[in-house]
Amino acid sequence: MISKKNASISKFIIHKVGNKFNDTKNAFSEKIVDFDEATYDLILSFLLRPFSSVVQSYRFNHHANINLNEINSYSSQIFDDDEAFVQVSKHIVTHLFEQSTSANIKTGDVLVVLFEGIAFNDITTNALGIFKIENKVNFFQTYLENNSYDVLVQKGINSKKVDKGCLILNQTDTEGNIIFSVDNNNYDAQYWISQFLNIKYANDSNSHTQQYIELCKDFSSDILKTSYGIQKQNTFLAKTIDFFKENEVVNIERFKDELFEEDKHKTEFEQYKKSFEAEHNLVIRNQFDVVERVLNKEKKKIKTDITLDTNIQIKLDIDAPDASAEYLERGYDETKKMHYYKVFFNAEN
Repeated sequence: MISKKNASISKFIIHKVGNKFNDTKNAFSEKIVDFDEATYDLILSFLLRPFSSVVQSYRFNHHANINLNEINSYSSQIFDDDEAFVQVSKHIVTHLFEQSTSANIKTGDVLVVLFEGIAFNDITTNALGIFKIENKVNFFQTYLENNSYDVLVQKGINSKKVDKGCLILNQTDTEGNIIFSVDNNNYDAQYWISQFLNIKYANDSNSHTQQYIELCKDFSSDILKTSYGIQKQNTFLAKTIDFFKENEVVNIERFKDELFEEDKHKTEFEQYKKSFEAEHNLVIRNQFDVVERVLNKEKKKIKTDITLDTNIQIKLDIDAPDASAEYLERGYDETKKMHYYKVFFNAEN
């Protein structure tokens, strides 16, 4: 994750991106924004805040040659010559416009920003930020007229969150430039990640931890829940989290041995893993280090509730993997012709 403590904005410009499927055009600015102090402080925090908690990073991708990746090329031009900032920022918006392959992709404001003083892994560097504002919110504006105050409704940018944004550091490792991305309107995530930026997860422990937990979540939903029920799904997820907590290094063969008692379940998991890798165009390592902060973040996303059609909800503790199997029993009542859960306990809290 990055630190914004000493960050500053050196150049900032606003353009508007249209959508060729609904006949809205791009609109370009010719000059960079000159901020007043209050606006500067607010917008600096607004743009960088989402990246302070992001742990997974990306790298540029291209099927033939990484130098042909458009955003890679444009960011390099700006890092090499910041006098080209205004013109290249227009190219960035044009490229975004060309990726509007559906009428459902929203138009909006595009903010192109050159930052200085971005700290990452004890190195301070500059960075290029590209942000798309898709949704405006209503707010009340009061004003004085004829010695009385009145009120009107205006639309503006919500200062609480960025719709879409990326931060391209002018810092590389063996895989290329380090990139962070956020998307709070991920109904069109592939448009932003795959088509516009054309980036992929970095080949590091952060990504391997996240991808493996994603694999387990999808397997539990698509296979275990469908074939064996929600209780089996939730028990598997709890045991997965417990395995990651107890092991600094994940070995896939050991994982399968500990979580699956029957060989057929190991085979189901291995087959699903292959299809998951093919669908997401990635390869999950057979062994990798667990990153605790990624584990904790992914753990918060996992829901282990059992919601019944009788307006009753059973909440299982993700940190107690054996509780479901030991204290929760599922059955069928022939008299009522209904399924039931029997819960065992010593005392009510």
